[in-house]
Amino acid sequence: MSAAEPTLARGLHRRSFLRGAGLGTALGAGALTGAFAAAGAAADTDPSGRAIAFHGPHQAGITTPPQAAASFVSFSVLAPDRAALKQLFAVLTDRVRVLTAGGPVPATDLASPPTDSATLGPVIPADGLTVTVGVGASLFDHRYGLADRKPAKLTAMPAFPDDDLAGSTELHGDLSLQICADSRDTVMHALRDLTRHTRGLLQAAWKVDGFHAAPRPSGTPRNQLGFKDGIANPDTASQATADALVWTHGNANGEPAWVEGGSYQVIRIIRMLVEFWDRVSQHEQEQMIGRRRDSGAPLTGTKETDLPDYQGDQLGLIIPNTAHIRLANPRTPDSADSQILRRGYTYERGLDLAGNLDVGLIFCCYQQDVERQFAAVQQRLAGEPLVDYISPTGGGYFFALPGVSSPTDTFGAALLA
Repeated sequence: MSAAEPTLARGLHRRSFLRGAGLGTALGAGALTGAFAAAGAAADTDPSGRAIAFHGPHQAGITTPPQAAASFVSFSVLAPDRAALKQLFAVLTDRVRVLTAGGPVPATDLASPPTDSATLGPVIPADGLTVTVGVGASLFDHRYGLADRKPAKLTAMPAFPDDDLAGSTELHGDLSLQICADSRDTVMHALRDLTRHTRGLLQAAWKVDGFHAAPRPSGTPRNQLGFKDGIANPDTASQATADALVWTHGNANGEPAWVEGGSYQVIRIIRMLVEFWDRVSQHEQEQMIGRRRDSGAPLTGTKETDLPDYQGDQLGLIIPNTAHIRLANPRTPDSADSQILRRGYTYERGLDLAGNLDVGLIFCCYQQDVERQFAAVQQRLAGEPLVDYISPTGGGYFFALPGVSSPTDTFGAALLA
């Protein structure tokens, strides 16, 4: 054996260990995470950033105003049985509880692996972190005996008429994590921590990163088409509105009892073909969107907060009947209950093989009924003029679990009860 061979063997052994040791690591994480939780509990607030409450009837990250940075990650669940699935949710709960609270990193002896990556330093800032956990339709197959507990409207996301999903590797998944924070490195740190502690139980399948643009000059941020995006969201500060449009209710509309306080999540990766869009006149762009590019106001108004006057423009002479905002939300009695809560992020992923920019929108929305709301909106938008300038390439449907109500509760407790 040459001098190089032992080094190679050690490297292979280390990689084999990383692939195979995960189940024991995840199942044995209780002592470590318990110590971490105690350290985090000592700090009610963190001087490095704001803390968003973790416990409650609903998960944070749904009606929470969007933070600056986000990662949307889809996973395959590797848990071998229902007991291991329950342990997976317990570990996720423990880690998210600790990370969102922030606090000092527990000390370790020099002979042991560090308890934290140290990418945020010796004290983890809360930094506005939220981690929203969702489950996909495929989790309810034969593996865990959950088929009769699947949320009533949860399916694999279909291909809509104007989608470009052929050959996509960024579709669906057993479990999703929406990780958002005030800083990009906090999101990265959280994902690294969560994947470390769930190794052997979860395997990442696809991931897309986004940022929330600053308002320019004020009001709602702009997307990569240059238009303000997300102006017409429902007012979820109204409990009645949130209960009617966002939150699911157990034993209602065919839903199982355990879904109380959850929400259906839709993720769509929508590439914007900006090279083509930039050649279109401003007038034509505004006609396709239905809003003014500079102010975000509907073409019938002067401010972005003005409601479009469809009643006074029934023939579509000002806001065309094919305009995006008019098709998406025609503001009729029939469309009132199809409103969705949008929570999108801009993405930028470099260049494609032709040298064109790969930029666009991570469209994320929450709703009570994915068929009544998101799918209905998509059907109205089919064939709109904007489809020549956007290309949906991936994503999925997930069900955001009910919130973790107390320090003794866990994600998925009602599902697995």
